[in-house]
Amino acid sequence: MNQKNKIEKFLIELSRIIVGVTFVFSGFVKAIDPMGFTYKIQDYLIHLNLVDLYQLALPMAVFMVVVEFVLGALLLLGLYRKPVTILIALMMIFFTPFTFWIALTNPVEDCGCFGDALVISNWQTFYKNLIIVTGAMFLVVKWTLIKPLFSKRIAPFAALFVTLFGLLFALHNIYNLPVIDFRPYKKGANIPEQMYIDPEKADVMETIFIYSKDGVKEVFTEENYPWDDSTWTFIDMESRVVQEGEKPAIEDFALEALYFDDFDGSWNLGGDITDLVLSDTNYTFLMVSYSLEEMNMKHLHKFEEVSRFANENGYPFYLLTASSASVVGEWEVINETGFQFSHADERALKTMVRANPGLILIKEGNVINKWDDGNVPEPTSEILLIKNPKRDNVVKLLLIALLFFVPLLLLKKIDR
Repeated sequence: MNQKNKIEKFLIELSRIIVGVTFVFSGFVKAIDPMGFTYKIQDYLIHLNLVDLYQLALPMAVFMVVVEFVLGALLLLGLYRKPVTILIALMMIFFTPFTFWIALTNPVEDCGCFGDALVISNWQTFYKNLIIVTGAMFLVVKWTLIKPLFSKRIAPFAALFVTLFGLLFALHNIYNLPVIDFRPYKKGANIPEQMYIDPEKADVMETIFIYSKDGVKEVFTEENYPWDDSTWTFIDMESRVVQEGEKPAIEDFALEALYFDDFDGSWNLGGDITDLVLSDTNYTFLMVSYSLEEMNMKHLHKFEEVSRFANENGYPFYLLTASSASVVGEWEVINETGFQFSHADERALKTMVRANPGLILIKEGNVINKWDDGNVPEPTSEILLIKNPKRDNVVKLLLIALLFFVPLLLLKKIDR
């Protein structure tokens, strides 16, 4: 093999690894949290005035993450080389200009390319795609140099397994909480700490003053505004960001009490109880339902059992919802749960738990555990046990790796 062929082979393998690993990683982390990717797609639909497609966001999310994962895996395995490289190139030809538009217009803070596992800026996403599209185009031209790891006889079975794995893994994380939680409300996290940012690392703000003189407006800073010059007329005062700093992981967590007014028979918003809930030294149960109208009612009785357990043992129990006070009243009249209600931001509630409803157990602002509605446990003292989330995640990753690689290794053994 001459020098030119060696370089070409090296570039093919390098491109295959970079493109394949990026696609697999991107598809895998989004398959861990398909609901999170669904919400991101909905953000785009809102910006594009396509809210009529809201109901299609979830199937779109599942389709995209499975396709991304499968194409990346097939590329790394060298299966169906020509169609796979063409499909990857076509995807990148579409998404590279799309991410350039996102970087220019900034409709969302991050494109969601790697879910919550790895958040990068919109410009970083675009630059990443430039690299990927270059590698993809090179692979399209030189696809014959990609070495397949399975024979033509076994290739269909390997491809089918990869597809089923990606699909079933994504569906599992829809009907259950994500197997790994990358969000700031994950088990073991301290919510108040996630809400804090060092003032020295925060945005640098500047106050500007707008004055008018002889019909001409002019902008001044705090150092030179003409406060003592009567020839100038004050118009307005604004604050603007001089230098962007770090953002706290949690910016929108706030709880406002909801109470029933016996006098007029209606539900109303009360005072802020955020600090009260987060500083409580007792165990506190937070039932989360971003929308009471859309709540899955199948397992409501489990939450009622937990509520009774909490009341009997002196533990606070709140139902957090973004539904209006009037909707809360109508819902409670029908279900008669006796829950203590609190109002919160819809986006914050969707971030807290990917279920409607879900249950979170906290103590002094620390997230002890969380469950989706179908897995709310029997309310005994064992529900208060603290688990090691880091150890859980390592075990889960090892199990996922075994479930993926062992069947492929068995197929490879059969192939031999």
